[in-house]
Amino acid sequence: MDISFAPMEGITNRIYRAEHARLFPGVDRYYAPFLVACGGRGFKPGELTDLLPERNPGLTLTPQLLSNDAPAFLAAAGQLRDMGYTEVNLNLGCPSGTVAAKKRGAGFLSVPEALDAFLEQVFAQTPVAVSVKTRIGVESAGEFGRLLEIYNKYPIRPLIVHPRVRRDFYKNTPDMGAFAAAWTGSRNPLCYNGDIFTPADFGRVAARFPGLAGVMLGRGAVADPALPRRCRGGAALDAGELRAFMDTLLAAYQAEYSGDRNVLHRMKELWYYWGCLFPDSARQRKRILKAQTCVDYRAAVDALFRERPMDPSAGFGGQENSAGF
Repeated sequence: MDISFAPMEGITNRIYRAEHARLFPGVDRYYAPFLVACGGRGFKPGELTDLLPERNPGLTLTPQLLSNDAPAFLAAAGQLRDMGYTEVNLNLGCPSGTVAAKKRGAGFLSVPEALDAFLEQVFAQTPVAVSVKTRIGVESAGEFGRLLEIYNKYPIRPLIVHPRVRRDFYKNTPDMGAFAAAWTGSRNPLCYNGDIFTPADFGRVAARFPGLAGVMLGRGAVADPALPRRCRGGAALDAGELRAFMDTLLAAYQAEYSGDRNVLHRMKELWYYWGCLFPDSARQRKRILKAQTCVDYRAAVDALFRERPMDPSAGFGGQENSAGF
């Protein structure tokens, strides 16, 4: 069973992917945060910098496109093929209000006939394989039956299902009944995504749904970068390797971006997830988030590691399974 890393805007950029793969091997495929394909225009060179193959050496990487415009999707897929990519991923999962209002991401699920027409045109002309990352509906899991009928008409490789509806965002628990319906009814290879925070969560999915093509990790793998390794039976996260990962990312962002503010914005986003590894550390984490210079940031991180031991078992979702298995 493959383990993939979900695309997370602002987090899993090429720098993060490269350092994660180097320090924490175990991910079979990384998905890049989405690019918007609309209006029939191609991408400007700057928009593709994160995807340049020479800047992602040694990785199996799939670009993701956000689109409800078949000609624009096909033009973008052609550009990506010319860069050497053999697969693109269609984002039908983003729950953002601004995205959904334009009938993109999870919002596209609200117009299944238009989605069907889009997929018909895409699969008739696509120059590359197309995978799909989807939610199970917009308002209700009852919408998923019709969506699965549509997906079954096309050679989606694979179909990645996050069993929440758009209005859930990332709250409530994944609907495992809906995923079970996909597992029994999908004609395409199936990948599970949603609330895999611990190896136990991974094991329950693997045991309940034998023959899955894969499991996609997201928030849990950002919080615990060793989670892919742990899911394969490897060692728990060590405080020293976590600190090395943090320091490597900081140095890479300092080399890439000008100004401490730009660098720290990226590091502070990660602390929303890393904070769970340090119980009872609200005061120390507040100091990290208030840091205005990289010097102050380093001092605050030093203090946290000195004053609060890391708990490698304290994943993003806690010790109790929260995925509704």
